Amino acid sequence: MASRRGSDKLIQTGRIQVNGQLVEAPGVLIEPGTDLVQYDGLPVAPPEVSTYVLLNKPAGYLVSAKDPHHSQTVFHLLEGISVRLFPVGRLDLDTTGVLLLTDDGDLGYRLTHPRYGIQKVYRVTVRGVPSSATLDQLREGVDIDEGRTVPAEVRVVKSEGGNGLLEIVLKEGRKRQVKQMCASVGHRVLSLDRTKFAGLEKGILNRGGWRYLQPEEVSRLQGLVGLGVKGSA
Repeated sequence: MASRRGSDKLIQTGRIQVNGQLVEAPGVLIEPGTDLVQYDGLPVAPPEVSTYVLLNKPAGYLVSAKDPHHSQTVFHLLEGISVRLFPVGRLDLDTTGVLLLTDDGDLGYRLTHPRYGIQKVYRVTVRGVPSSATLDQLREGVDIDEGRTVPAEVRVVKSEGGNGLLEIVLKEGRKRQVKQMCASVGHRVLSLDRTKFAGLEKGILNRGGWRYLQPEEVSRLQGLVGLGVKGSA
């Protein structure tokens, strides 16, 4: 039907009913399969089969369904997919790499919730080569806009031309976190690529390429966040 934010708007504008009663605020609990949820009087139900897509995001594509200021979104890359998907987490316009999209709301919510500590791996090119002391700062946690970061794994992969290529492993996902972390210790990010998300890797996918997840991959993700196995496509 809509994203979480879009659903909030539908509720606030009086277009959602549960068991014939108007819902006036988000957060009402329902029992799937028992309670009747309606949108403008029409019944709404989750899909019986969920879709899971792994995309190797190129730079210049917005991770959003639509935006008046950007003509290119990641959804323009998903030719042949008719179901409504949403991204699990975000990547900036200029950030590349692994992006999971699905219509499985339970899984998507849990994969992005800090409680589950889902691992994300980035390759980051920064201006200058961080010292050992600077690397320790990043590992221990630094202050960014949303507060202090949790401990991270950080290593220098190589240095070339006065710049450093780092690998950073996070278990949280705040807005522009990697860029803010590096900037806080005096190293501006020049390029940023997410190489892994929850154990998923790009593999042979070219930039802009995508594939459906295998059933065993879906089962593994569900196991990471304590969900039972669902049907998948």
